Amino acid sequence: MVWGATFLAVQYAMTMSGPFFFVGLRFAIAAVIGLAVAGKSLRKTTRTELIAGTAIGIAICAGYTLQSEGLRHVLSSQSAFITALYVPIVPLMQWVLLRRPPSLAIWAGAGLAFAGMVLIGTDGGGIEQIGWGELITLASAFVFAVEIILIGYFAPNVDARRVTAIQLAVTSILAFTLMPIFGETPPPEIPWQLLGMAAALGLASSIIQLTMNWAQKFVSPARATIIYATEPVWAATIGLIAGERLGVLGWMGGALVIVGVLVSEIRKKGAPRAD
Repeated sequence: MVWGATFLAVQYAMTMSGPFFFVGLRFAIAAVIGLAVAGKSLRKTTRTELIAGTAIGIAICAGYTLQSEGLRHVLSSQSAFITALYVPIVPLMQWVLLRRPPSLAIWAGAGLAFAGMVLIGTDGGGIEQIGWGELITLASAFVFAVEIILIGYFAPNVDARRVTAIQLAVTSILAFTLMPIFGETPPPEIPWQLLGMAAALGLASSIIQLTMNWAQKFVSPARATIIYATEPVWAATIGLIAGERLGVLGWMGGALVIVGVLVSEIRKKGAPRAD
C-alpha cells in the first residue's frame, strides 16, 4: 500500500529535483531512521550482512533512480504498470540464477497478475509508443526483480534491522556519488516542498525495506513478488483520489491482481509455503 502511494509523490518531486539528488536525499533520511532502529545492534554486523546490505543498496539505487527519471516522462499510472512487470520477471530470473523452478501455482498467479496489470495500464489509453521514459522504467523493473531475489537470498541468514540500515545508507551515498558522473547538480535552493517529500518518502522507504527484509524470511521471492503485485492497485486508487480516471477495465485488472495473489497461495496438502 505504501509503495503504491509513492508514485504521485515522486512524480511531483521530479518537478523540483533531478533523480540522483532526490534519491540520495530521500534515502539519507531513510538511512537515519534505519540506523536509529538498528541502534547498538550495528556493532554485531557480520561480513555477510555488509555484503547483503551493499548488494541490495546498489540495486535499490539503480531501481529508484531509473524509476524516478522515468516519472519525468510518463504518467504515474504508466510507471506503476511498467514497474510491475517485475512480477513475471522474478520467477524467471530466480529459475535461471538460483535454479529454483516456480510452482504451477506461482506461474498461474503471476500470469493472472500480469494480465490484471495489462488491463490497469491500458485502461487509460495504454502505451501507444515506446519512448525514453518507458524504456528506463522497464529497466527499473528488471533491477527491482534483482533486488527482491537478493533480499530473498540473504534474508534467512541476516538481521533485518542491520541490513536495512546498511542498504539505505549505501543507496544514499551511491546516489550522491553518481550525481557529478551523470552531470546532475543539486537545486540552487531546496524548496520546503521537496524536503517534505523527501522526509515522507524517506520514512516510507525505511518502513518498506525493513518490512521486506523481515517478511522475506518466511516468504519465497516468487510468492513475495505476487504480493507486491498489488502495488499498482494501490497506485491506481491513490491516482483516483487525486483525480486520475480509472474505468471498468482498470478495476477488472485490479481484481485479477488480487486473484493472482490468492492463486499463488494454492499448494498441495502438506507442502511447505516456500517454493
